[in-house]
Amino acid sequence: MIVKDYVKDLKEEFSGYNAAKFGKDVLAGITCAAVALPLALAFGVGSGASAASGLVTAVISGIVIGLLSGGFYQISGPTGAMTAILVSLVAQYGLKGVFIASFMSGVILLLCGLLKLGGLVSFIPSPVITGFTSGIAIIIALGQVNNLTGLTSEGLTTVEKLVSYFRLEQHPNYTGLIIGAAVILFMFVYPKKLTKYCPGSLAAIIIATAVNMIVKFDVPVVGEIPKSIFLADRLTFADFDLSAMANLSVSALSIAALGLIESLLCGASAGRMTGKKLNADQELVAQGVGNMLIPFFGGVPATAAIARTSVAIKSGCVTRLTSVIHAVVLLLSMFVLGGVMSQIPLSALAGVLIVTAWRMNEWEAIKSIFGKKIKTAMSQFLITMAATVVFDLTVAIVIGVVFSIIMFVVKVSDMQVCVSDVDADKLGDDVAHPEALEKTKVAYITGPLYFGTANKLEEKLEDVKGSEIIIFSMRGVPLADISGVSSLLEICRKHTAKGSKIYFSCVQPPVKEMFGRCGLTEEYSDELFYWSTDKALSAISAMAE
Repeated sequence: MIVKDYVKDLKEEFSGYNAAKFGKDVLAGITCAAVALPLALAFGVGSGASAASGLVTAVISGIVIGLLSGGFYQISGPTGAMTAILVSLVAQYGLKGVFIASFMSGVILLLCGLLKLGGLVSFIPSPVITGFTSGIAIIIALGQVNNLTGLTSEGLTTVEKLVSYFRLEQHPNYTGLIIGAAVILFMFVYPKKLTKYCPGSLAAIIIATAVNMIVKFDVPVVGEIPKSIFLADRLTFADFDLSAMANLSVSALSIAALGLIESLLCGASAGRMTGKKLNADQELVAQGVGNMLIPFFGGVPATAAIARTSVAIKSGCVTRLTSVIHAVVLLLSMFVLGGVMSQIPLSALAGVLIVTAWRMNEWEAIKSIFGKKIKTAMSQFLITMAATVVFDLTVAIVIGVVFSIIMFVVKVSDMQVCVSDVDADKLGDDVAHPEALEKTKVAYITGPLYFGTANKLEEKLEDVKGSEIIIFSMRGVPLADISGVSSLLEICRKHTAKGSKIYFSCVQPPVKEMFGRCGLTEEYSDELFYWSTDKALSAISAMAE
């Protein structure tokens, strides 16, 4: 089915394809490559690998994942979010560990696509995703302190590294710090109208590199860019080891989870921009195949990137050839401009990543969450953001989702019960004997009748004591379970034992079915159930004749 859908999408995508459309793809691909080049270099360095590794990742993912993608507009490559996982992974297991974990994550993503699990991301609440993104942005920004200042840190986690800055006696490289600060300032003041000609990040890197090559500052630089798509450090079949794979299983799951979330969210956003919905399962297959192949070239894990994807769309991309062309341009730049790129100051790349981290934040969504002062959403955002910084990224998502579930359960457990007397003046003409309803009370129940509300039900029904007739109006009860029905049955028995007559109105079919399965309708027959409270009052009145 996935193969048939993919072939169908290709036929539709390339229907009527001509030279004019190819020209649009070429222009969009070149523009996208201009945006991707500094980011690929920065993310490669930021991940703890190398600038060349970032370029290789962008090239291979642009070709492989781009061709197999679930949407013609998706542009994949190394991303800032992924660097947050990879930094600690490189520190703990080295590049070989990254390569093995990347391959394993590719297998997981491929299986998710084949098992049609593309809809999983829809179960994650938006404040959790927003908090997750902001947490990643903080990790990226803090992870650039070393390259920005020339300082070194110790520890595997972000918190450990941050604490080590205060513990270790070091002096920053002020020249590098000034270069990085200048890049940050330049990117913020760079005119937006010039972005369509040259992205601010690329312009900042060009200027910083040119100045460094002329003045020759004493700052760390990118270093040699290999003129080969196969890097010296890359995965080989001899590197696979069962014990290493077992140790890396949690990291692989984290990479796969991040790849799934980021790629599908990117596709959802791009789909709204183009009006063409992403094939989520096909996208996961593409991400899986790509991430299985990339390590054999020496690249790091890739995901779909919203920055590059949105640029491709705005530049007029027509087909997935845009992704391939952008990859080819990056490959050519690797061969032609390798000598120049080797002189890029690391502090300049750090400045680019810090600005990228700032822009990663979904500021409109954050403003909406806190502006509307929705406590649940605010809590989801803050808890997920904090958990992302302190714990593993996958753990952060689990914490955010579990917290959301708990808050939802608490919210729906707030059962409302309103008990009222029957107002004779408001009765319709079909009520023959209003006086027969003088000691009648109606209990209007709203909310699910289940284990979470069972204990609340009796205390909320205190006001029906002493009534000769009790009508349970249950239009607002959408569902019930055995605990809730058993609690209601016990309440009915108590009042029946005291001489009260019990009736039910407005009971939803699923709730009525549960009543039958739990034995309530055996004691209170169908004759005591009415479709509306008015019908129940009319029938009770008629019985007085």
